[in-house]
Amino acid sequence: MALRDTSRPESAGPRPPAAPTLDPVDRGRLLAGAHHDPHALLGAHQVPGGILFRALRPFARSVAVLVDGRRTPLVSEGDGLFAAVLPLAEVPAYTLLVAYEGDESEVHDPYRFLPSLGELDLHLIREGRHEQLWKALGAEPMTHQGVAGTRFTVWAPNAQGVRVAADFTYWDGTAFPMRSLGSSGVWELFLPGVGEGTRYKFEITSRHGHRFLKADPMARCAEVPPDTASIVHASHYEWDDTEWMARRGEVPVHAAPFSVYEVHLPSWRPGLTYRQLADELPAYVNDLGFTHVELMPVAQHPFSGSWGYQITGFYAPASRLGTPDDFKHLVDALHRAGIGVIVDWVPAHFPKDDWALARFDGDPLYEPGNAQRAEHPDWGTFEFDFGRTEVRNFLVANAVYWCEEFHIDGLRVDAVASMLYLDYSREPGQWTPNGFGGREDLDAKAFLQEMNATVYRRNPGVVTIAEESTAWEGVTRPTDSGGLGFGLKWNMGWMHDSLEYIAKEPVHRKYHHHEMTFSMVYAYSENYVLPISHDEVVHGKQALVSKMPGDWWQRRANHRAYLAFMWAHPGKQLLFMGQEFAQGAEWSEEHGPEWWLLDEGYGAAADHRGVRDLVRDLNTRYRATPALWQRDTDPGGFRWVLCDAVEDNVFAFLRYDAEGVPLLAVSNFSPVVRHDYRLAVPDDVPVWYEVLNTDDMRYGGSDVRLLDGIKPENGEIAFTLPPLATVWLTPTSV
Repeated sequence: MALRDTSRPESAGPRPPAAPTLDPVDRGRLLAGAHHDPHALLGAHQVPGGILFRALRPFARSVAVLVDGRRTPLVSEGDGLFAAVLPLAEVPAYTLLVAYEGDESEVHDPYRFLPSLGELDLHLIREGRHEQLWKALGAEPMTHQGVAGTRFTVWAPNAQGVRVAADFTYWDGTAFPMRSLGSSGVWELFLPGVGEGTRYKFEITSRHGHRFLKADPMARCAEVPPDTASIVHASHYEWDDTEWMARRGEVPVHAAPFSVYEVHLPSWRPGLTYRQLADELPAYVNDLGFTHVELMPVAQHPFSGSWGYQITGFYAPASRLGTPDDFKHLVDALHRAGIGVIVDWVPAHFPKDDWALARFDGDPLYEPGNAQRAEHPDWGTFEFDFGRTEVRNFLVANAVYWCEEFHIDGLRVDAVASMLYLDYSREPGQWTPNGFGGREDLDAKAFLQEMNATVYRRNPGVVTIAEESTAWEGVTRPTDSGGLGFGLKWNMGWMHDSLEYIAKEPVHRKYHHHEMTFSMVYAYSENYVLPISHDEVVHGKQALVSKMPGDWWQRRANHRAYLAFMWAHPGKQLLFMGQEFAQGAEWSEEHGPEWWLLDEGYGAAADHRGVRDLVRDLNTRYRATPALWQRDTDPGGFRWVLCDAVEDNVFAFLRYDAEGVPLLAVSNFSPVVRHDYRLAVPDDVPVWYEVLNTDDMRYGGSDVRLLDGIKPENGEIAFTLPPLATVWLTPTSV
């Protein structure tokens, strides 16, 4: 904060008249960090006889005021307070000369500056409509009244006082109390000379008299855990994805290819930073043909074992892997490779760490004041108070922030069901019905509608995706029709039912046949994503290939047949890392995917590479076949060919594109080769060609193939079905 060293005065005048004594109550509150308006006591003010200068500089040996090269010492009032009256007619331009043991520095006085936050910002904050809240709250490097520094602002409406504590104050906030900006609940202080890289927290004095340090809820950068301070940050990144951003909204997502590779960044390749990941991840995803990556939460979280789902810094990318600009570099690299980026967003809850959001200003603030409602019963966390204007604004602006500041293409919203129901994981007597006597959380519903409407209005081409596991009606219906307004919804029912089926021994599958067909009863009730996510390959659930019955060959065959069935089924696809090459172990956030399974030196490497080759071909054929994605939300784009072959474990259906061109998907979930199997097909297709077969020898199959086209006879085709395999047929061979 120093301007220059001044070991000798330019000019010293006579001792000025004594300053009026501070009111004892004001003095006590100021020193205790409990004063709402320190600018009224510190800085320069007109008084009888001239201009009063008062500074608060704990541990300073002396303080002087410098006006037009003339140095006037201030008189110590004790406890770090220094004051004097100069016989001036008006407040001049001035600086302070502050001397500690061994040196003296010239600095700007923070208490001579007008508020650095405008009335429009405060109005929007009060109304809960500040859609770029991060530009008003937090730490913002700026030039204010011609001086470079950082504006600190924080919402703490219940606090008696707030001060800035930082590395340069040795985490003592005494010298820098903030002022309250009225009914907004916002506290503000411009600190000249403070710049990027400064570590800071807010020292809050609660209305109960307790004092504690809190990380900035709006911090855009944070220390690497276990350290918890916020860091002053300004982005200097120059984007190179203009073409991607311009065209990403050309086709609605529900009518476009959408094949997602889910990634936990810290463990995908353990030890890689954001910038190192940018050198490897886009190339890998592009090679496999996925259209998007979905990143498990990238916001700052102190405990790596939470996988990012217990967030303390909603506006800061996780610092373990690099800076915010480093994360932008990764997103940019993915975009340049033609890959969209979805991030997991977690507005349902937050952890109870005493240095973060919990009881932020000494009272429930971000969480409900009702203890019964505040605590999430499953995760030992607090839920957000969705009925509070400022909290809702904090979250809506956060969704906008990731889309606008980091060019994110989609938000997958975690744990939506836990937000929507007042009785979620609660027993009778542990929850209170809404005003209509129901179990729906109407505040959460309104918040989700506002979030979706705002994100879609501001960011064309972005998609929001709900992880919602219940039958809540209208999750992907537009908000103006009463829906929640999401673009897509995870189809948890399909995931659960199909995994139940595929885990059975083939001899028992006939008793569970409906679990593979039931999804089509409701397939068009919402816009769906079919997820095989991280949740399905942890905590004893086993990796996907290990869920399968039989010996190693049969497990891989089941795995391949299931993936091709999934890729052909109406809805978009999501596959978690490691499942694309059939690793047998559950995912571990410490070790990540078992890449060694693909190494040439490993005896079964060809088996795993074969599954990965299939995934690549699935994506290639999928993207080239509009029938598989163009009419995902149109019932006219699907027709069962065979849905009741219970004894055979066979399913067959047609998918149609907008021009009526079909794809026929046939799955044989039995280890039996079925010769001369007959299926009814449309009359207007003269020849059917095999374009994908999961039993192909290249994938590790037994190579029962349809090498030539097959012509229908009397509205039917007959061909040999390979064992434990899915075959795709189209009217053309390319």
